[in-house]
Amino acid sequence: MTEVIEGTVVDRRYRVLSRIGSGGMADVYLAEDDQLGRQVALKLLHRRFAEDAQFVERFRREASSAAGLQHPNVVAVYDRGEWDGTWYIAMEYLPGRTLKEIVRAEAPLAPARAIDYAIQILTAARFAHRRGIVHRDLKPQNVIVDDEGRLKVTDFGIARAGASDMTETGSIMGTAQYLSPEQAQGREVGPPSDLYAVGVILYEMLTGRVPFDGDSPVTIALKQVSEDPVPPRRLVPEIPEDLEAIVLWALRKNPDERPADADAFIRALEAARDGAATVPPPPAAAKARSRAWLWALLVALLVAGGIVAYLLLQPEQKVMPRVVGQDDQVAQQIVRNAGFKGRIETPRVVSNAPVGRVIAQNPLAGAKADEDADVTLSVSAGPGAASVPAVADKSEREALAALRRAGFKPVAQRRASGSVAAGAAIETSPPAGTSLVKGSEVILFVSSGVPQVTVPDVVGQNVADARSALAAKGFSVTTSTQQSTDKAPDSVLSQSPPGGTATEKGSAVSLVVAKAPDRTTVPDVTGKNAIDAENALFAANLRPRQKPQNVSDKAQNGVVLRQSPSAGSQVAKDGVVTIVVGRFVQPTTPTTPTTPTTPTTPGR
Repeated sequence: MTEVIEGTVVDRRYRVLSRIGSGGMADVYLAEDDQLGRQVALKLLHRRFAEDAQFVERFRREASSAAGLQHPNVVAVYDRGEWDGTWYIAMEYLPGRTLKEIVRAEAPLAPARAIDYAIQILTAARFAHRRGIVHRDLKPQNVIVDDEGRLKVTDFGIARAGASDMTETGSIMGTAQYLSPEQAQGREVGPPSDLYAVGVILYEMLTGRVPFDGDSPVTIALKQVSEDPVPPRRLVPEIPEDLEAIVLWALRKNPDERPADADAFIRALEAARDGAATVPPPPAAAKARSRAWLWALLVALLVAGGIVAYLLLQPEQKVMPRVVGQDDQVAQQIVRNAGFKGRIETPRVVSNAPVGRVIAQNPLAGAKADEDADVTLSVSAGPGAASVPAVADKSEREALAALRRAGFKPVAQRRASGSVAAGAAIETSPPAGTSLVKGSEVILFVSSGVPQVTVPDVVGQNVADARSALAAKGFSVTTSTQQSTDKAPDSVLSQSPPGGTATEKGSAVSLVVAKAPDRTTVPDVTGKNAIDAENALFAANLRPRQKPQNVSDKAQNGVVLRQSPSAGSQVAKDGVVTIVVGRFVQPTTPTTPTTPTTPTTPGR
């Protein structure tokens, strides 16, 4: 799959806006959910994984497990599906920086700040662990921090839910710098592995570097298994001793020597913050372990026989069935049929799963336990109810965010409004204050602005009729006049906006109305000299135009012989009056030819 370009619609729903980033397994895009009108982070699995049927099955099942985690410190998973030959997950989009970006820019962080961030990550891990989910890839790149210092853990893409077969035996999934030793060795992974990763993150926040690094993931993994980390205070002496002890406690190689669970880790950090931390003593140093290996081997050989005998004498254990996803009554029956005792945990857990659905079990599916062992079932109480918040007059984005925070699925619809600005919320359906089951759909009506009305065409109509027609549609009217010789007075010559235009109701329409031209009487200028005639016409608001005519009578030279229009006519002011003016031309007189005389010659 090549990079998805902006504007691509994934699965006929998610419109890609921009690319956020890329990881080892997937590309992440910012997208708009066209159905719910919200922005999401869309994670598209790389092609090489999409073509692996086993990996896709793990991806699908793990996405389902992550979708059940609804917690303030966990990024919500909204949807998953298949598109264009690969799989995607639609998650909550969180503007902000990753914890990795903060560490790169600001580390080493102040101890109090690092403790606060670590506790928030552990709170998310604790919530997942109680539901049988192990993250397996906790790292600062998977932690989003908003401007107020609130953290959310994301990317449960390789999380393990229960005892499922989501990872093949011996495989290593995760980022090498944050892998627990047991994960690096391909051994069974559980909640202590996540606590080790949080220890690495805490180490990095306090020192600005990870405990183990190298040229390749294999090199780093070997160090995770065989080397002890450099104590943080050697790198940053200002780190409190008790906080250093907690970090090294979380980074112990043996999972049993780490904090018992996320709660124990949180309590230790809170005590360190308050100056009262107590940490179990560290195990023997690696060098001492190296010198004592012969004694350990001898003890192991002596004990091995006893262990074997003990196991042979133990009653056969049974495999725990998987009941997550079943109704509580059905789940209890399955557990009883398998030879165990099912116990429903109280109070029931508020979640997005249907009421009565089992969302976690302890022991996990696939584990072995004695017959008649207790199985604790965590059962959904449903998403709970909440009141629809008041969002009137908020911006569309603010209103949608408020409805989502309240636990609802908002759907924006446009509606015209003469009182609410375009882009602002008008109201919701059901209305504000209504108690509604979380996860329900709430319609948000958003103003599209003042209603649009089509302007009627009134050109050619009488101005009074035009005013009535426009007022009936809600328009105000302004008029101006223009003289016209070919249109009836008071008829509409033009309008703005023109007829057929859609515009806001209540806006003004300008009309140009025909007006009869002013008229004047043509004076009699016949017989006047041309100059006096022109002056008389100018005085009557008329424009003279001369037309010469040859005359043989000097008395008619420069005199108006006739005019058009005739004297007494009513014409428009500034009209043209043609005057014919005499122009004297001297007549030509014929001449008699003379006979030439013959000169006389003297002397003749």
